[in-house]
Amino acid sequence: MPHYLVELYTPNTAWFALSTDRRQQFLNDIQVAMGGLSSLGVEVLALSEADASIDHASDHRFLGIWRFPDRQARDALLTGIKASGWYDYFDHVNVASDAGSFSTHLDALAAG
Repeated sequence: MPHYLVELYTPNTAWFALSTDRRQQFLNDIQVAMGGLSSLGVEVLALSEADASIDHASDHRFLGIWRFPDRQARDALLTGIKASGWYDYFDHVNVASDAGSFSTHLDALAAG
């Protein structure tokens, strides 16, 4: 069963305190680390700046949306994100779920 992860993140003061070269090196290291994810069946659905113009927009500047073949692949990405030091440089929120349906979702809402 597919699993999904939505990330919302914004650079924090620790990020801006890094030199431009150090930021670039950090991002290069992230890019290298991400190279093996496709072999786990990890799919990037979106990595982008968030649209702040919509109604009830999040204050976070960026979003990532991922699809995984299973929970283990999702957890492998989350472990890698934490190990990279990402959370030190970005105010970050994760939301994860498996693949649900509209009717299952409505049932869960109705149940409270």
